[in-house]
Amino acid sequence: MSRIGLLPIPVPEDVQINIEGNKVTVKGSKGEIYRCFHPDISIRLEERNIVVCRQSNDRAHRALHGLTRSLIANMVKGVSEGFEKALELQGVGYRVQEKDDKLLFQVGYSHPVEFQIPSSISASVEGTNRIHIKGIDKGVVGEVAAAIRAIRPADCYKGKGIRYSREEIRLKPGKAGKAISGG
Repeated sequence: MSRIGLLPIPVPEDVQINIEGNKVTVKGSKGEIYRCFHPDISIRLEERNIVVCRQSNDRAHRALHGLTRSLIANMVKGVSEGFEKALELQGVGYRVQEKDDKLLFQVGYSHPVEFQIPSSISASVEGTNRIHIKGIDKGVVGEVAAAIRAIRPADCYKGKGIRYSREEIRLKPGKAGKAISGG
């Protein structure tokens, strides 16, 4: 039995749910999002709770059961609360600034790097080295954060680069550290 798939999804009062076959539309204070799911999984609304059921106990249906429930729960949370990722730049001279609907990075390259922010995402810059990415779709927020991080990933020797705000970078000792430790 799927432990995650069996849990009902509570729907807040300010969120509206519309289920048409395998298409689920969720509308809330932050916006509206819809998604189509596999036809073998049934989705019902019962007393302000969304219940997800599967047809059989096949391996594929068990996998889809928990996945579908998690995706719908993320949709409900996204339109009511929203999702946020925070990134920070570390390094001498590394900075970011907002310019219209773009972010302008100076991260050690010979030229500034422009990053176009998608229309469904809002990004704000705090100071010169922190970025907050907000949106209603958890997948899109994660993809944008990963794309920004890929501009200059954190270096494993000095720790310079773009990283998630709570990310721990394990630094390698380098040549001098190897000579001292006898490695």
